[in-house]
Amino acid sequence: MSQSPPARFYDDLADDYHLIYADWDASMRRQGDALDALLGQDGAALLDCACGIGTQAIGLALHGHRVTGTDLSPRAVARAVREAALREVTLRAAVADMRRLPFRDAEFDAVVCADNALPHLLTEQDVLAALTEMRRVLRPAGRLLISTRPYDDVLRDRPASMPPQVHRGADGEERTVTFQLWHWHEDGEHYDLEHFQLLPADGAWRVEVRRSTYWALGRDRLTSLVADAGFTDPEWRMPQETGFFQPLLMADAGE
Repeated sequence: MSQSPPARFYDDLADDYHLIYADWDASMRRQGDALDALLGQDGAALLDCACGIGTQAIGLALHGHRVTGTDLSPRAVARAVREAALREVTLRAAVADMRRLPFRDAEFDAVVCADNALPHLLTEQDVLAALTEMRRVLRPAGRLLISTRPYDDVLRDRPASMPPQVHRGADGEERTVTFQLWHWHEDGEHYDLEHFQLLPADGAWRVEVRRSTYWALGRDRLTSLVADAGFTDPEWRMPQETGFFQPLLMADAGE
């Protein structure tokens, strides 16, 4: 199965990404509310180092934080900036790899890496490189927030698919259906993902299929890598505690 590098996967998805949500604006606000509450400060200088089309970055900017977004996908970054402007918030943004962040040391109060972005990195070396960069750009006592799929549960079951999600258009009639098929590698930790979207087209369906690879990175393993990168006090918070839709790992940059 031919896989797309993450940049191309998200370039291809950028125009349709909002269609994976039943209501993207409502999700943006819910996620912004949850992350803002965990930050515990007003007007933070904040980096979203996998911003995509801006779901978390814009949600946080709506709370008055000074948000910078980076992503591997030029099309996603461009859309994030446009969507922020439509909602009358400022989003500084750049195309960048989280393993090589283009910022000076100690520039941010917080770094967010949400929505299962980190597991696009497929080796401990790459994950550690990204985490080390996140710590480098954080100020002393700065906060790290990472969210992933609930991989401890996923690794027990190794599902072959994810349930479909349905987005209804403004008229309530036109629908888009998104679902995923997963193909597990022999190591039992990595999987190839086929991302299907069924889009309405003149009374029929148009099918878009995009492919990528992920590492099902369990909580203990990620906690250990965060500690290896120099962060302190790592703590997992579950969705029922935070209101965020995925498990969140919080850690401090230390002094």
